[in-house]
Amino acid sequence: MISLPPFIAPASYHSADEALAQVRHLYDTACSHLRDALVAYIHGPAEPDGPLTRVRAFYPFVRLHVPVGRHPDTRLSYGFVTQGGTYETTLTDPHLFGKYYREQFRLLLENHGVTLEVGTSHEPIPLPFSLGEHDHFEGGMSQTQRLRLAEVFDLPNLNAMNDRIANGTYEPNPGEPAPLALFTAPRVDYSLHRLRHYTGTSPSHFQNFVLFTNYQFYIDEFIALGQQEMADPDSQYTRFVQPGNVITHRVGLPTPADEVPGVPPPRLPQMPAYHLVRADGSGISFVNIGVGPSNAKTITDHIAVLRPHAWIMVGHCAGLRNSQQLGDYVLAHGYVREDHVLDEELPMWIPIPALAEVQIALQLAVADVTALTGDELKRVLRTGTVATTDNRNWELLGGGVPQRRFSQSRAVALDMESATIAANGFRFRVPYGTLLCVSDKPLHGEIKLPGMANHFYRERVNQHLKIGIRAIERLREDGVDHLHSRKLRSFMEVAFQ
Repeated sequence: MISLPPFIAPASYHSADEALAQVRHLYDTACSHLRDALVAYIHGPAEPDGPLTRVRAFYPFVRLHVPVGRHPDTRLSYGFVTQGGTYETTLTDPHLFGKYYREQFRLLLENHGVTLEVGTSHEPIPLPFSLGEHDHFEGGMSQTQRLRLAEVFDLPNLNAMNDRIANGTYEPNPGEPAPLALFTAPRVDYSLHRLRHYTGTSPSHFQNFVLFTNYQFYIDEFIALGQQEMADPDSQYTRFVQPGNVITHRVGLPTPADEVPGVPPPRLPQMPAYHLVRADGSGISFVNIGVGPSNAKTITDHIAVLRPHAWIMVGHCAGLRNSQQLGDYVLAHGYVREDHVLDEELPMWIPIPALAEVQIALQLAVADVTALTGDELKRVLRTGTVATTDNRNWELLGGGVPQRRFSQSRAVALDMESATIAANGFRFRVPYGTLLCVSDKPLHGEIKLPGMANHFYRERVNQHLKIGIRAIERLREDGVDHLHSRKLRSFMEVAFQ
């Protein structure tokens, strides 16, 4: 016996708002069914015996039928399909993604002049993904109830949570619709849960522009900046969010009645996130990813489902040229990938190009903040290849092997995160860029001493952060229509951004 929510027949819509409303209705009905069933299960026999009633609910879907021979406006990089046929994707949490879904629906309706079909899919909602952030039920279950939970409810299925669409390896079976989005609903839900764990903040706080760093010093400056913005009644930002969902509202703004107070965590999460929030979601999220390509891949794998408009790496690097000085900036225009964490998803023979829109924004931001131009700007800002390695102690290889590789690749800087972040931006169609600051020169014997390091950090961290923020402001001012580029789209590209 299977318990299902009330059947709701698929329906067609000419309006993005109406289609979104139906998605919300289907999703809320499904999640309520699972939650009510879980409460009943917990309050049932502590030692259940015999067969149990199976409880299931399913994600909503949106489907599009496009006639052959229509040619949409392809000046945008998303919002259309290039060939006739049937396209479909499952959807999750329309309350979090409502604005995003509405925009994708609107573009599809305008570009193709057809209707959107919304209905219930055949993809089950795993029980953990149906629960709210503040729902905690496990403590009320007996050991037997926990062991038999999978007999009653669907649990996360790894086969439904993969990146085949984004990687370009997905092939629909004959008669199956082609994908509309890079990520299926279970894949999105998986990342939403991981984001809470790794960053210590709710995905709802993430903004459309993301900064990454590999040093806590930058975060300290960002916290000071966030508090400063909240004390300014004319600030463009409305709130500042820290790990534990601790929210500081801009002076003069009331605290929403339904806001759940955050609690500072006893210790920082693995990759803490901080958010300067704008009302339209175009603020800045700043994440300390720590050290290493594994962390860089992990966090970008998950943030990608939020479909940000851009992410930028601002951190420290080893300078590889004798002409560089500690504190100089490096703007990456190419990457050498020796990180090995993306070898399966993005083979090494795939080039990772620089994106003109982000490059220009970063270069102009350096000029804006430093007030330097011409030759004086060139003296502190070098454009070149950045190498990323997974070997923290590459200096110990000996034999001149690393030096030879760096010379052959024309590398001017080395770190452990930048190429990974850029490669995942390429893979997930998220515009990316890198601006690093030279903190040592190991090839030339310039290793930071304690006093040097303190002076260096005081001199450069604040300025570097201001440059990253100024670059995002420039990207925002230029408009996201110019930012999203068709050069990141594959032959058979999905319609959703």
